[in-house]
Amino acid sequence: MRTVLTREMDGRRVVGPIWSGWRRGLAVSTAPEDAGFGIEARHHRQPRGSRLRSGPLGDQPFPGLLPKNLSREELVDALRAAVVDRKGPLVTLNKPQGLPVTGKSGELTLLSVLPELSQSLGLGEQELQVVRASGKESSGLVLLSSCPQTASRLQKFFTHSQRAQRPTATYCAVTNGIPTASEGKIQAALKLEHIDGVNLTVPVKAPSRKDILEGVKKTLSHFRVVATGSGCALVQLQPLTVFTSQLQVHMVLQLCPVLGDHTYSARVGTVLGQRFLLPAESTKPQRQVLDEALLRRLHLTPSQAAQLPLHLHLHRLLLPGTRARDTPIELLAPLPPYFSRTLQCLGLHLQ
Repeated sequence: MRTVLTREMDGRRVVGPIWSGWRRGLAVSTAPEDAGFGIEARHHRQPRGSRLRSGPLGDQPFPGLLPKNLSREELVDALRAAVVDRKGPLVTLNKPQGLPVTGKSGELTLLSVLPELSQSLGLGEQELQVVRASGKESSGLVLLSSCPQTASRLQKFFTHSQRAQRPTATYCAVTNGIPTASEGKIQAALKLEHIDGVNLTVPVKAPSRKDILEGVKKTLSHFRVVATGSGCALVQLQPLTVFTSQLQVHMVLQLCPVLGDHTYSARVGTVLGQRFLLPAESTKPQRQVLDEALLRRLHLTPSQAAQLPLHLHLHRLLLPGTRARDTPIELLAPLPPYFSRTLQCLGLHLQ
């Protein structure tokens, strides 16, 4: 094991011992996938309609986003088309960016259409329930189960893996900025704070026992820089804890906000080319501002960049095998077309 870098700033530590838990050779395709919600599990591919170009000359700056103002029926159809895999009671799909899992009564969410989705998939009275899901602004894998016992078993597996600090989820992110360390872990105490009518995640420096009792949580994520170019990086992230917006805030603490983060990126300021952290409690969310060089590389106007979707994708999920000693089952979801287009524009090529 070798050490790369240790820094401490505003209640977070970036520790640089190289961690050997990454699955080397993890395939992340930069080629464009299906225009809707391209789906892939291991080597299994399902045909999905027509394709959109993901390069600089594509007709849409952000291909593959969920259309606005969908009806319930249209959302059910979109989710049915996004199914990655079905094994027994388990249904896995590739959630589009922007779709909330839960919400207020009357809102159109994944949870609200699960009865219709269950019927559409021919499950009858066996209604699906959410076992694991990416957040609203992120895209990627969602694990559903029509069997309560199976769902409980999987929840216990995820809880045990978390306590043992064995990552089960791998996210891909494009960051505006390149982390100083190529690989390491980020530790930060986080809390939810109501600021100007919005619940935001803020770091807490040196939390006390009282802070912990009042909802402050110590969080941990592993990261690895996969590729860099044009002042940006493709980063793999593996959270070892679960907290609202954990990965976005962790990358802000690295001074490298996730591309399309219009909530927390304003906390990173720049003076004479040097980045620094602004106070989280007094920095209001605002649209992410990209420099002119990056806008040119992405072939975006400032108004288009203001609509840039969050480039954070739950790409890989590990599930337990049938027996205790079995090799974990791996689920994969390809990158959204707009994500692949961004990689192509930035020249972030993967082997």
